[in-house]
Amino acid sequence: MDISSLVQKNSSKIIFVILDGVGGLPINGKTELDAASKPNMDALARKSACGLHIPVSYGITPGSGPGHFGVFGYDPLKYEIGRGVLEALGLGIELEKTDVAVRCNYATIKDGVIVDRRAGRIPTEKNIELTEKLSSQIEEIDEVKIILRPGKEHRFSFVMRFPQNISESQAMVADTDPQKEGRSPLKPLPLMEEAKKVADIAEEFIRRASEILQDEDKANFVLLRGFSSLPDIPSFENKYGLRACSIAIYPMYRGITKLLGMETLSVEGDVKDEIETLKRVYKDYDFLFLHIKKIDSMGEDGNFEGKVKKIEEFDNYLPEILSLSPDVLVLTGDHSTPALLKAHSWHPVPLLIHSPYVLGGTSQSFTERECLKGELGIIPATAIMPLVLANSLRLRKFGA
Repeated sequence: MDISSLVQKNSSKIIFVILDGVGGLPINGKTELDAASKPNMDALARKSACGLHIPVSYGITPGSGPGHFGVFGYDPLKYEIGRGVLEALGLGIELEKTDVAVRCNYATIKDGVIVDRRAGRIPTEKNIELTEKLSSQIEEIDEVKIILRPGKEHRFSFVMRFPQNISESQAMVADTDPQKEGRSPLKPLPLMEEAKKVADIAEEFIRRASEILQDEDKANFVLLRGFSSLPDIPSFENKYGLRACSIAIYPMYRGITKLLGMETLSVEGDVKDEIETLKRVYKDYDFLFLHIKKIDSMGEDGNFEGKVKKIEEFDNYLPEILSLSPDVLVLTGDHSTPALLKAHSWHPVPLLIHSPYVLGGTSQSFTERECLKGELGIIPATAIMPLVLANSLRLRKFGA
């Protein structure tokens, strides 16, 4: 059912927090949420509606794009959008219908084998230096303009601007990142015959970049992911009647929200800076999305204790969010990233919705097991936004 016909406007305020990759799995009997000292989140859970959500479908491990689209109420299976587009938008590249965008990593390669997929998470300053170097030497390939833009740490964006419009099928090229160290990079193979031109340009870009970077100690290679072209997607405001903003440090997540038509606020620094921005702009929006990244990064690195500390760090800031007295506050993740797996996983994600109109008292803390006991049960991620709208009294009655 399309709920847009039921949407009504009012003055309620919604804060929607994504603790990226927050879900985990037990190590020595405890998940990261179990192990973390988080009195503020636990106290909030006791008086909130808790549950778990499934980002895409049972057993499906989501990327960050599908994970976020799901919680924002866009079916990830219908709106399958490549990370390249999201990264480019997040870095401020004004994409056109003639573009193919790719999300890239600087990586370390030795004897043809990937030693580090993230080049030791090189400093952003080094990334800027290397990307400017590549840009100055690779401006065009086979009459296709090349646009490069540095991101955070090891990430950068690579856009091919063609003389004519590009269809989705023309952008269907396989990633070159094998997702594991100790393997050789893959070739950018066309997944459809009409994608051969894009694949050829990508292969030539990799060749030239490798020559330019060959003397670098860490970032001596590039890995390409998320080949994609600009899609058509309904705006968040048209769908829900909400004036929305996003507060995120990493470009990927600004790209997601920019694609949905949210006002994307560029923030530098850390969680403290994000919270300060939230407080500064709170009165200007109906819906404020706050993205917390480093919990996910620690999970991907297999750093259990590091992930615990990042959860605890956010918990210390939670009272500042609560002091704004939002009508609805959501805490959840876009997916689970257990340190045990060092990767995203298919496991249901903890979810908390706080408003005056919940039962509460069914979960004693904000953990996977306690959320399983909560009044929301296990729901699809696409059910979250209707619940948020209902709890903010923004949905009219259906039928007579």
